[in-house]
Amino acid sequence: MPAPKVLAVASASDLDFRYGCTPAWWQLWKGMAENGVDLIVTTYRGRAIESPWWRTVPNPLYREAEIFAAGRGAAARLQRQEFMRRSEEDPRDTIADRVVRQAIWRYVTPRWRRHLERTIEAEGGVDAVIVFTVPMAHFRGIPTALRNRFDVPFVYYDGDLPMSLPEYGGTDTSGFNYYIGADPGEYDLVVGNSEGSLARLLELGARRAEAIHWAADPELFHPQEVEKEADVFFYGHSDKFRREWMRDLIGEPSRRLEDVDFAVGGYDYRGDIGNARKLGRIPFNVFPRAISAARINVNATRRVHAEVEASSTARLFELAACGAAIVSNPLAGVERWFEPERELRVVTGADEAVEVYGELLADPGQAEELGRRARERVLDEHTYAHRARRLLDLIGLGAHARAGA
Repeated sequence: MPAPKVLAVASASDLDFRYGCTPAWWQLWKGMAENGVDLIVTTYRGRAIESPWWRTVPNPLYREAEIFAAGRGAAARLQRQEFMRRSEEDPRDTIADRVVRQAIWRYVTPRWRRHLERTIEAEGGVDAVIVFTVPMAHFRGIPTALRNRFDVPFVYYDGDLPMSLPEYGGTDTSGFNYYIGADPGEYDLVVGNSEGSLARLLELGARRAEAIHWAADPELFHPQEVEKEADVFFYGHSDKFRREWMRDLIGEPSRRLEDVDFAVGGYDYRGDIGNARKLGRIPFNVFPRAISAARINVNATRRVHAEVEASSTARLFELAACGAAIVSNPLAGVERWFEPERELRVVTGADEAVEVYGELLADPGQAEELGRRARERVLDEHTYAHRARRLLDLIGLGAHARAGA
């Protein structure tokens, strides 16, 4: 039996763009390939990067997408920002958003429809099309047209829930509000990383919505034998929606614990990080080393993800896979993935953070055991091989993939 053939349409596959989901897509796609899928990847922005696990089809609007991105980047620099940020308090759809959407529907959408038609025709026998975090509104009409023509199911995979929902303004890095002007009902299935957002997806018109949580590839994220270079370490893409937790987990403790070395990697921090050292960007390929080089790793999840039930983020699983001693802010539904106190520590404010940091730093054996148990949980339940199997089962290709593997 031939391997099931899946066409993946991704926001990007180039890690240089620093889209938060891209590293996760690489790991999930690898898991799909290892589960017996013949995967073809085409990208909405940038070049489709080849790998040992998938084939590629060129981006049909590469130059146009780069010109648009360069314009947004220039506008952000004029405002002295890393990227064009939407207001946290009022992330409304603007006149500029509406003008851009109209231009996309006239110029971009029909060209992408023809590109996907040609790709499906050339490949023959495509069993499913999965759209990975391309703004749903930009593909309006495409799933309906191609399903009618080729009888192929369309799946939308949203890795940014609940931040991608209209009430939160979509994502800053892509610059688009995914769902305004879109019709989720065009897709046979919408999957995402948040159980608490599934009802909202149905309200927006999705016919079927399922959760697939983030994970980690344990071959990439694993403990490394390196010298410790920091006592308490955090890495993230900006502090938007988590300034309070950055203050409580990093800023205030770093002032109280004068002998403890706090380090923060990432960019676009505008809130309180106290006395923590700034490490800047950390390339993805050395991120597991940076995790292993810290005695304690902090998981400061954005407020929206922390409050909406079981909204997973990749960082928690990456830290656990590296055997890190994790100290986290409270997360609704965290017990679905890890057992508090046994596999990670959860603190509710600066006072508890100071206490737990002192306890773990004074007892390295306890910290190591915490990390060991967290990694075991990842290996048992939270690898991308697990997630790939669930995705394939949800779209009806699991048995087909296993038979062809």
